Amino acid sequence: MTAESSSSSKRDAIVQALMGLAARKDWHEIEIADIAQAANVPLSEFRELFPSKGAILGAFSRGIDRKVLEGTSEDLAGEPARERVFDVMMRRLDALTPYKPALRRMMRDLQFDPLSLAALNQVSLNSQRFMLAAAGISTEGRLGGLKLQGAALVFGRTLRVWLDDDDPALARTMARLDRALRRGEGLLEQAEDLRRLTAPFRAFGRAVIEECSSSSPRSRTRRAENGETNDPAAAI
Repeated sequence: MTAESSSSSKRDAIVQALMGLAARKDWHEIEIADIAQAANVPLSEFRELFPSKGAILGAFSRGIDRKVLEGTSEDLAGEPARERVFDVMMRRLDALTPYKPALRRMMRDLQFDPLSLAALNQVSLNSQRFMLAAAGISTEGRLGGLKLQGAALVFGRTLRVWLDDDDPALARTMARLDRALRRGEGLLEQAEDLRRLTAPFRAFGRAVIEECSSSSPRSRTRRAENGETNDPAAAI
């Protein structure tokens, strides 16, 4: 076994150890030493692989991303965007199913911890960037950040329903996801309409700012030092 494969194996062992402990213990009761012992990895090596429990959760999320992305196909390429996102998010929930007890307990423990929730939101944003890419949804441009945060909120709210949905058909979960996506789709359309409507005002605002900047004493002094002038005749 190469050093790289050995390191990867130990990382996987640590991730699985944390999720196993999280299914049985409160999040704040899980110590780094507990995870290292459960993974059978010395603390000295553990430190080189992960600096914190949050970093392990980040690796767990990337592993789930990989499973979803590996299962991405072109079958839904001709479907509406909402259907493509629905499919990707449901496949993500399928990949999370073996860890449902751990996630249920973690969500309960962390719901009143704002710092942890902020960190988890960033992990979710990173994942949703790739989930939307798998669904053929662009996250660049002026509305890219809104799409990412919206997808993270949609998935987070659906996840809460999924954690309590023990029906094998996941009817409640799918209904919740469908409603959330339809609402998100409407909000994005409104945001795009608002962006188009306010475009002339934004352009006017930029022009005013540029004009004020160019006429400020500091700007005039800088232009004078550079041999520039506002006199149109100077260009002749």
